[in-house]
Amino acid sequence: MTNLPVVPHWIGGKEVTPEGTRTAPVFDPALGEETKRVVLAEQTDVDVAVKSAHEAYRSWRDVSLAKRTSVIFKFRELLDSRKGELAELITAEHGKVLDDALGEISRGQEVVEYACGITAHLRGHFSEQISTGFDIHSVNQPVGVAAIISPFNFPAMVPMWFFPIAIAAGNAVVLKPSEKDPSAAIWIAKLWQEAGLPDGVFTVLNGDKVAVDGLLTHPQVDAISFVGSTPIARYVYETGTAHGKRVQALGGAKNHMLVLPDADLDLVADSAINAGFGSAGERCMAISVVVAVEPVADELIEKITERMGTLRVGDGRRGCDMGPLVTQAHRDKVAGYIDVAIEDGADVVVDGRGIEVDGEAGGFWLGPTLIDKVPTSSRVYTEEIFGPVLSIVRVASFDEGVDLINNGAFGNGTAVFTNDGGAARRFQREIEVGMIGVNVPIPVPIASYSFGGWKESLFGDTKAHGAEGVRFFTRQKAITTRWLDPSHGGINLGFPQND
Repeated sequence: MTNLPVVPHWIGGKEVTPEGTRTAPVFDPALGEETKRVVLAEQTDVDVAVKSAHEAYRSWRDVSLAKRTSVIFKFRELLDSRKGELAELITAEHGKVLDDALGEISRGQEVVEYACGITAHLRGHFSEQISTGFDIHSVNQPVGVAAIISPFNFPAMVPMWFFPIAIAAGNAVVLKPSEKDPSAAIWIAKLWQEAGLPDGVFTVLNGDKVAVDGLLTHPQVDAISFVGSTPIARYVYETGTAHGKRVQALGGAKNHMLVLPDADLDLVADSAINAGFGSAGERCMAISVVVAVEPVADELIEKITERMGTLRVGDGRRGCDMGPLVTQAHRDKVAGYIDVAIEDGADVVVDGRGIEVDGEAGGFWLGPTLIDKVPTSSRVYTEEIFGPVLSIVRVASFDEGVDLINNGAFGNGTAVFTNDGGAARRFQREIEVGMIGVNVPIPVPIASYSFGGWKESLFGDTKAHGAEGVRFFTRQKAITTRWLDPSHGGINLGFPQND
């Protein structure tokens, strides 16, 4: 194991591996083998990384929007031409199939493209002659050093929800990726360097809780973006704000799909499979509960079960439909919920334990699982499982279904399946959830809108990307001016140019 490659930090435009640093294992989930080690930052490493980022910020904030935008455009072009390399890294360390990894990158690229229009997004306002001889205008300026703490399930997309806008707005970024799949972050850092981003503007600090706490409390970190489980999101929000940081902390979810009797059940079954088992259920926007308004449950379960039988589980590099879970510990935790369901009297329709796979026997495998008649008091219903476990809850009416969803602790995403426009309109008005799909199972907004939930799914007042993302990474100044004498710039007949 001592000869395994080591994933370093990226500080000041170069790879950094401190002497004697702690390390953690990085696995190939489809093989069940440790393939790398990743360095884990100590407080001294946090200090070095943040100092480098702060120094780079002081120069980057003064670079013109025209030049900043040209770097973002170059990064976009490089990413688009080489995203296959990044997808292979993600599959090797996370386990999701290659097509899913490419989809993740494409959704992140949408935010890069949104950031290419930063000149328009940063526009302020101007009012002439607000008082006699006075004008007033506003400007939006960067906040400083922004730390991004991202989860294992989307090692490329989730960081790209934040860093393109942060960098385009003139901030420096310190990315703390998950130690479970850190190589994507280093690959992205090198791509930024190739695109012409000055050294230090994008930093990768690998680590565990030591790194997280160091960023949350560091006096030169100005903003924190976090995505992860609800308990940690709450901790990040409370700790960061207590130390004067601007914080957006996106937490967990328990997403419901409400199925009305008039819905197209073939569409519902396909959607439940796609939204429940894509990326082995390791998505904060996964559908984990199908709320069936009777009398559709039995027919729907039959259709879902039939489709589950066609899924090919295995190594994501072999063209399979679903890959492994990210670690053995996580696989065992998710599988444990099947035992809980049985103890609580639910009906396990399809049990994913012991499934035959197209992959190595040592992989972290758990097949798609379907559980019917799940009691709403069961931990299978109340807790975020974050794996390929789909629950069926039966209700008698639309109102009962809406009340069930609204009474939940989370409010990240939800969907309604119906052909009744009135019911859909009522659902989207009454439901207490941040992102809603109407006959759309995974309602992740496009980059120009903002991503984030309600209740225990979001801590802080600002969502990710879109207009709210721009507001998070900028501060506004209002400037009142009065000019008593006109000035003259001299004669220049050349066409004006941006520089």
